[in-house]
Amino acid sequence: MKEYGVRRLLSILLFTALAAQLAAGAQETPAPFYRAFDAKGNAVTLRTIVDSLERADVLFVGETHDNPVAHLLEAELLRRTEETFGATSQKHRAVALSLEMFERDVQTVVDEYLAGLITERHFLLSSRPWNNYQMDYRPLVEYAREQHLPVIAANAPARYVSRVSSQGPDSLKALPQVAVKSWLPPLPFPAASEGYAAKFNRFMAGDGAGAQMPASQHGGLHLLEAQTLRDASMAYAVSEYLKRVHDPLVVEVNGTFHSEERMGVPEQLAHYRPKARAVVVTILPADTFPNFDADLGRLGDFVIITDPAAGGSRQ
Repeated sequence: MKEYGVRRLLSILLFTALAAQLAAGAQETPAPFYRAFDAKGNAVTLRTIVDSLERADVLFVGETHDNPVAHLLEAELLRRTEETFGATSQKHRAVALSLEMFERDVQTVVDEYLAGLITERHFLLSSRPWNNYQMDYRPLVEYAREQHLPVIAANAPARYVSRVSSQGPDSLKALPQVAVKSWLPPLPFPAASEGYAAKFNRFMAGDGAGAQMPASQHGGLHLLEAQTLRDASMAYAVSEYLKRVHDPLVVEVNGTFHSEERMGVPEQLAHYRPKARAVVVTILPADTFPNFDADLGRLGDFVIITDPAAGGSRQ
């Protein structure tokens, strides 16, 4: 209850600031808890980020999953994207929300809930939501429901990720074809890039020493391939939507590691949809807040730093 109270207070303060910014139009003022920058470290507004989507097909929003400010900003970016480019705007683009937080085998359940065919109770019982769904991701889904936006359940089913982790990618060949065709990207899914593999190994080592470790060997487990399956699954789910509709614009929400430095899901998307245009936003707490550390510029086209006192961890 204490955590909920803090989150609730942050929500009120942040949305009050955002409302003031909207009233000010183009003259957005600095808001509490976050600052937005482009890759060169120039201060920008949320409006700048949304305007950059004019020629984009996908907005990747990378979050740290325990960052309450990031979740509020995601909801605001989704709302502004829909209002600027969606069906009720002059652009009439097919805006959709894509989430790492739901796995592809629950897409039917998500669709049924969005269509009003099942109650929220049955939706939650059948869709395996994350533990922090009610507080952090429900606002995104409910906004999409109200605005009749598709929600893409993009992640690979955890049971298949676990199978790859313990037995390797070839173990997926033994799955029934209905599972392979419905819930996984085409097999074999693309391998991780060299840069992504090196980054993953450094992360797993904790101090960078893992860069010399063979990419698929972490204590005998195929952790990199399991991570790559998640990336490929999200990318393929997004690519299928891009192919299916006219003038699409997808807002994809995932953990920072999946999209920062334009690695992970953006790289995998290039395999399935080479001409797709993406904008990458990375949201993370920074000890330098409210000042921008130049090293952060590599993380995305835009980087939003949040006050670490408001919550959230770097990874």
